[in-house]
Amino acid sequence: MTTLTLDKVHSTLDFQIKHMMVSKAKGEFEDFEIDFNGDLSDVESASVKVTIPVTSINTGNEDRDGHLRSGDFFEADKYPNMVFESTSIKQLSEDEYEVKGNFTIKDVTNEETFTVEFNGTSKSPMDGSTVAGFDVSGKINREAYGITYNAAIETGGVLLGKEVKFEGNFEFIAAE
Repeated sequence: MTTLTLDKVHSTLDFQIKHMMVSKAKGEFEDFEIDFNGDLSDVESASVKVTIPVTSINTGNEDRDGHLRSGDFFEADKYPNMVFESTSIKQLSEDEYEVKGNFTIKDVTNEETFTVEFNGTSKSPMDGSTVAGFDVSGKINREAYGITYNAAIETGGVLLGKEVKFEGNFEFIAAE
């Protein structure tokens, strides 16, 4: 059994959504926890739980961030966290995995699938610890979680797309 401790300094969780039908609005979640239970030599038997405080959203615009925390979107006062809990991990190639699980936003839970690339392990030159790296990507339909705020735009279409893409780069310190 490997205990992995998330190295937040070397980890990121970004998202993007179509904006005005012609561009992308991007942001990140500055705080998140990842609990990995299992063995790096048998990733398929592991389990993962990701907890993301929605108040940690940062799009580079404080007014927009406040709006995203409001009842129009995340309703952060009532639903402070998004949570993903894996239900299965399937190896697709030497270093790529399909992770399925239950994603909960605003007390609505749907099964989602993310692609995970295991980048392997390395020894830290600073302290000799074993470091493991993972890249994660996937997308969800925000409306499936009751996040339906939108506005029609004059040229046709809507202000925001339904699909939200996630990309995470995570580094862990491994201990046996």
